Amino acid sequence: MLERKDTKAWWKGSRGEWYVVAQLVLFVLVAFGPRTIARLPALSGFYAKAAMGFGIVLMAIGGGLMVTGIANLGRNLTPLPFPKEGGELVQTGAYSLVRHPVYSGVIALAVGWACTVRGPLTLAYAVLLFLLFDAKSRREERWLETKFPSYSEYRKRVRRLIPFVY
Repeated sequence: MLERKDTKAWWKGSRGEWYVVAQLVLFVLVAFGPRTIARLPALSGFYAKAAMGFGIVLMAIGGGLMVTGIANLGRNLTPLPFPKEGGELVQTGAYSLVRHPVYSGVIALAVGWACTVRGPLTLAYAVLLFLLFDAKSRREERWLETKFPSYSEYRKRVRRLIPFVY
């Protein structure tokens, strides 16, 4: 059984605390960081409007997926990748579409925001956020497989971060 009552300090990262610190840094960069590089041509006209429209749609989808994932988790919600003590494996709702809908929703929000503000650097931060969530989810899944024997079968049925794709 995977029950851990660590008395270690949070900065030792025994439950994945450093993933949370890194994601907070990337959240700040996506929201407030530099958006472009000087002399990089900007989108204009039709392309600017299309990017904004696509970004708004992607943010709506991402926000809905994130909120639904949070609601489906209920009392199992934790920012850490280490499973909550007494938690249950959720496989319904948004979790039947993708194994990490909160991460997926945040990634879609970040990419949508990058399109809306037409920021190539913002898009780069969103890609870094995807890579971080991919690494965080891999670590989380090792802990989940230890705690929940049925997780292996769930992994075979449902994609990790991008519904029906990845």
